[in-house]
This record gives sequence, C-alpha cells and structure tokens, in this order.
Amino acid sequence: MAPPAASASPGHWRVDGDLEETMPGVVEAGAWGLLAGSALLVGAVPGYLLRVPRLVVASVMAFGAGVLLSALSFELIAEAHEEAGLVPAAVGTLAGAGAYTLGNVLLARRGARHRKRSGRRRGPPSESEESGSGTALALGALLDGVPESVVIGVGLAQGGAVSLVTVAAVFISNIPEGLSSAAGMRSSGRGGRYVFGVWGSIAVASMLASMLGFAVVGGLPATAVATVTAVAAGAILAMVSDTMIPEAFEDTHLAMGLITVCGFLVSFALSHI
Repeated sequence: MAPPAASASPGHWRVDGDLEETMPGVVEAGAWGLLAGSALLVGAVPGYLLRVPRLVVASVMAFGAGVLLSALSFELIAEAHEEAGLVPAAVGTLAGAGAYTLGNVLLARRGARHRKRSGRRRGPPSESEESGSGTALALGALLDGVPESVVIGVGLAQGGAVSLVTVAAVFISNIPEGLSSAAGMRSSGRGGRYVFGVWGSIAVASMLASMLGFAVVGGLPATAVATVTAVAAGAILAMVSDTMIPEAFEDTHLAMGLITVCGFLVSFALSHI
C-alpha cells in the first residue's frame, strides 16, 4: 500500500484510496476523536498517581490554552468566516459561547465550577461536601470535551481530510486538562475508579461526538457546516476562558504569558506545515 497522500490544504491529512475503502468516513472520524480524547487519560494518570507541582500543572495548562486559542483563530473561526461570511460566523460563535456558558452555570451550581482546578484550596468539592457534585463533575467534563470532538468530525465531513492542527490542538490541550482535573479530584477524595472512569467515558464520548459530527453534518450545505463549526468554536473559546486560563494563571509567574504564546505559535506553525 502506498503511503497516505497529503491533501492540498496545509495542516490536513487525507487517507489514500485503499484505506478509504476499508475505513468509512464515520469510523475514521471516530478514530480521530478517540485519539484526541484519549489524551485526557494520558494526563489523568500522572495527575492522579503523582504529586505534580502546581506550577508545572499551571504551565502545561497555559501551553494548552495557547494551542487551542491558535487553532480556534486560524482553523475554525477563520474557516467559518471564509465559507459562510462574517455574520453567520459571528452569530454561530456567540451562540456556541452562550450555550456553553448556560450549561456551565447550571453545572457550577451543583459543584462543577472548579473541575479543572488542581489544588485543595479551590478544587472541586467532595461528594460529602456537596451531594451530586460527582455527577456534575462528569457532566462538566462532557460539556468541555464534546465541542472539541465535534469539530474533528465536522472538518473531516467538510473536506474529506482531517485537520491535523485541530486534532493536535485538542490532544495537546486535553493532557493538561486531564492532569489538572485528576489532581483536583484526588485532593477532594475521589477514588481512582471514579477518576479514570470519568476520563475513560469522556474519551469514548469524544469518539461518538466526532462520529456524530461527521454523520449529521456531512450532507449539509457548506454554509451550514461553517455555522456549526463556528458554534463549536464559540463553545471551545468560552471553555478555554472559563476553565483553562484561570487554572493556568492562578499560580502565575512571569513566564506564564510567554508559555501561552509558545503554545499559540506551535499550533500556528502546525497549520502552515
């Protein structure tokens, strides 16, 4: 079998004809979504088993936030604007941010407000401290992860090629998310079965969300696809601002902004390779 052929668009990867015949698009979308979601487990293992210094957690989170901000700017919102125009892209982005914020507010009232915090001082509450917080934490993790996975499937449906930049951005950002959240859950008394069960379930949900993004959006007009992309991008941007950046800068040091910029530039470079 010949090696995979690259698409004309930078940062995108297209499977060759033989692989396309054996791997339907929806299955491929699920595989990419599962790959990106599995990074949550990669981060959760050291976050739960090791006592990672909070400054390290914050630095890794800052890098992941920069990666996602770049991918949002140059991959998702830019493409939505190019396909659908300014108004649909802006309205979709606001709608996604609004929907995420509403869901986040509802879950915050049940104890999921600080689900990505790693420290004891402002980590998530234990079940004894707030009944139902375990379910809220799981739903909060699902709320954070689904939009990221949907855009992977949508991008594959739109161009027949997966955006390596988007997959890499989600994968890189999921590692510090899993690390910080697992550390916070451990400090609040959550057991290993709960922690790894949550992140394993979210990884599977990421696969299903990516498959759903491909299957549902695949037959829609380009303008509708672009609008859906903008909605997902708005939700991701709200998530980064509300959960990742506060954790990154809670134990801030002078290099934190520089680390965020480094993550931004890594993602930017990937989009132009």
